[in-house]
Amino acid sequence: MGHESRSASEPAASRAPMRTSSPVLIGRDQELRTLVECAERPPSTIFVAGEAGIGKTRIVHEVIERPRLSGKRILLAHCQAMREPFPYGAILDALREVGASLPHTRELSPVAGALRAHLPELTNLLPPPPERLDDAHAERHRLFRAVRELLDALGHTVLIVEDLHCADEGSRDLLRFLMSDMPRDLTLLVTYRREETPGGIPLGSAYRPPFNDNGVTVEVGPLDVTGVQQLTGAILGDRFVAPDFAARLHERTGGIPFVLEETLRALRNSAGVVQTDGLQARRLLDEVEVPALLREACLDRLSRLSNTARSVTRAAAVLGAPASTKLLGELTELSTPDARAALSEALEAGVLLETGESRYGFRHALARQAVYWTLSGPDRERLHARTASELARVEPQPLVRLAEHSRKAGAHDDWLRYAEAASDRAAELGDANTATSTLQELLKEAELAPTDVGRLAVKLSRVAYTGLNQHEVTAALERLLADQRLPDSVRGEVRLALGLLLNRQTGGVESGRAALITAIDELDERPQLRIKAMSVLALPYIGDVSLVEHRSWMSKVDEAVGNTTDAAFRVSMLANNAPAQLMIGVPTAWRVIERLPSGADTHPEQRDLTRAHCNIADSCSWIGYYETARDYLSRGIRLADDCGAPFIVSTARATRAHLDWITGHWQGLAERVRRLRDEYRDLLPVASELSLILGCLAVAGGQWQRAAQYLDDTGMAEPNNAYAPVVVNAHAAKVRMLMAQGEHYRATEVAERGMRLVRRKEAWVWAAELMPAAVAAHLRVGGESDAVELTETFGTAIAELDVPAAAAALPMCYGLLAARRGDDRAEEHFDRARSRAAALPAPYFAALAAERLTRWRLEHARAGCDGADPASTFGELAEEFDALGATHDAARCRYVLREHGLARATRCGRHGYGEKLSPREHEVCRLVADGHRNREIARILFLSSRTVEQHVANVLRKLKLDSREQIRKHTLDG
Repeated sequence: MGHESRSASEPAASRAPMRTSSPVLIGRDQELRTLVECAERPPSTIFVAGEAGIGKTRIVHEVIERPRLSGKRILLAHCQAMREPFPYGAILDALREVGASLPHTRELSPVAGALRAHLPELTNLLPPPPERLDDAHAERHRLFRAVRELLDALGHTVLIVEDLHCADEGSRDLLRFLMSDMPRDLTLLVTYRREETPGGIPLGSAYRPPFNDNGVTVEVGPLDVTGVQQLTGAILGDRFVAPDFAARLHERTGGIPFVLEETLRALRNSAGVVQTDGLQARRLLDEVEVPALLREACLDRLSRLSNTARSVTRAAAVLGAPASTKLLGELTELSTPDARAALSEALEAGVLLETGESRYGFRHALARQAVYWTLSGPDRERLHARTASELARVEPQPLVRLAEHSRKAGAHDDWLRYAEAASDRAAELGDANTATSTLQELLKEAELAPTDVGRLAVKLSRVAYTGLNQHEVTAALERLLADQRLPDSVRGEVRLALGLLLNRQTGGVESGRAALITAIDELDERPQLRIKAMSVLALPYIGDVSLVEHRSWMSKVDEAVGNTTDAAFRVSMLANNAPAQLMIGVPTAWRVIERLPSGADTHPEQRDLTRAHCNIADSCSWIGYYETARDYLSRGIRLADDCGAPFIVSTARATRAHLDWITGHWQGLAERVRRLRDEYRDLLPVASELSLILGCLAVAGGQWQRAAQYLDDTGMAEPNNAYAPVVVNAHAAKVRMLMAQGEHYRATEVAERGMRLVRRKEAWVWAAELMPAAVAAHLRVGGESDAVELTETFGTAIAELDVPAAAAALPMCYGLLAARRGDDRAEEHFDRARSRAAALPAPYFAALAAERLTRWRLEHARAGCDGADPASTFGELAEEFDALGATHDAARCRYVLREHGLARATRCGRHGYGEKLSPREHEVCRLVADGHRNREIARILFLSSRTVEQHVANVLRKLKLDSREQIRKHTLDG
């Protein structure tokens, strides 16, 4: 959600020129439901508690804007912190606004006249004032009765009292009085900060809720990382927000919407744009200064503390992590009782908070930073030195923190020693991100000797490609190669790591290949590293280089593996080379795979074995061994959990998603793949494969615009800088889409572009999806000779290869050719294609083959071998496509039935869905949400425009919506 609308007691960020606020409420669904349900049933009392900036006011205003509360009168009272508060001021201010409503209410009793002196605006509408009483308590009681009388007369009313923690005692007494006997149509809603109310009780210990009161207290807490990501995206106009950026943003802001908004304002550049993706964004976030309004609020609280409480708070700011009373006392040289008293004062003031059992720190990183910079330079150095001294006695030593405190204390040698040890430990534990970030910081140090640079550069190179922060590490390696201090003896190893990383980045494949070739020359005296570079160049799926060249590199690696006595090196090279051979259909690849050991003795060997299993699974997923792929993938993920290999895990998750697509496990797949794609956006091999899956799902569902966007994201425009199997299959999906849209000539052009890549790379093994689509496209535009040539070349190319998916696609091509010629063998070819695809299993492509087979039988008046009539079979196919989620294909089958007058009744008769959406209405709703117009939806679902209009009207009526835009919002919110 966006920040809360603040009262005068809070900083008014709305005066800032570059405003950032969310147009929608984020992360408060449960709280909103609770508040609305309570407000609907007066008399009711609602307490909304939360710290400053958490979003109390925003959620309250969302409540009163709900359609379910339309017709209720809304009165707003804002309590303000004043030295001499006006008694009952906030509530009386709210009542001044009811003048226009009073003439329409029932007649007020004489007691209401007690308000005349307090509400002169209503003088002409109130009864005459009663005689003044001599007893002040009785006079006050009569005033309270008059307020209740007025509220009761107003009828359905919501009285909102903001910032109750700032209210005067008289207003608290008045609210206690009202709550003891609520007007029957009144909802009283108050907001307050628990930390600023005595004992956390907003109306004091004297308040007793009435019997059978319809009341609720809602705690509005900080947003989690997902909430921060969604809120940031909403504030910035539905922008993508990288998960790691959102996590850092959450860490720095504590998930408090106001702090988040202020931070985003501070991150805006001169054009008003906030960058949320990539290395620069992460650096800007780490370096952003504390927003002025937040800094002022923190310093104001700090100024109210005693000297000892300020000392403890500042020590906590230097420490930078939640700490015990004992440690804070040692840093400030206070006795334990004095430290405890000072800490209690800081806690009561809300400057510090208890973050865990007997651990105390700041609410978020920016609050800590605001306090930290109140210290002078010498005081900061002194406290950092004391902190390092205290932490050095802890076992095991917190090396990362020791390195940081040593650096800030100016202890250069200690910093180098601790930081390098921290990196080594992180690498051993599989925490690549910590290892690489620590080494990068060290290598930025200008005073490092060449020997230190060389040693640290080697360590960075060896851990660089195991983590996920690859763009950042790539930049560090490029800087190293330009650094004159880098010894020539390690330059080749650094360039090898750079080549590996570039191969995983958009637009970096050609540069990566060039770096690897150069590294081979530089590694002349490092034979194992030379072979490692060759094994990467042997990977057949990278770029558009011919498989002939890849096979040449494979042969060299095979020879080296056969000659080595180093078991660990053998496993490392087999992890690349064996899956590479399998991926291009080499029949002997399985014998090579059998040479892999069943277990590993060391952490690096286990990581290589993990990589081998996941790579084999990936290769199997492209050539048609889907069940085998799942077996290897399961073993690989189990090994990865033990050794910590985030990049390998990322590829494994993409492979699993690919297998789910091809084997028909589509339920919830699109949402899962979108989350993965956001998480691994910077990793080319993972992100492009996930884009392909999303594109294929969208094509099957008739979501043309979405499909085109996803397929373009696979790298179709630059196959030389992409992953070939992904791009080949993206062309296949796009051809299927264009054929479905009736764009047959465009489909042929796209098919030819895909075939150019296949021919240039000789990658017929990955053309299982493209070949039938290309043949169908050529036949549709009269290019029978082209279709024949493609089919014959395909059959010859895969004849001696072990590629089950391609073998299943070949009879489909023959079937299409035979059907065009009217050859009866078409039925046999289609049936073989269907049975082979089903055996893989690839149920979607088996269903497509079955549809071709049934269409042939229908056009030639043939019954199936089981005697089934085409009408029955088409109906079953429609249900099969529906079960998968292939909306467009299901609709096409139903259209064929209607076209031939073979409408098939359901087994249970026509369903009645009442006020719930029918399956067809769900389809229409989804397509409307995707931005399709009625005519487009009609084409996708093979319906008439009139029928679509009726479905859209039903969707609007059943969902109680007014427009197509509301359908879109409803679908996104759902």
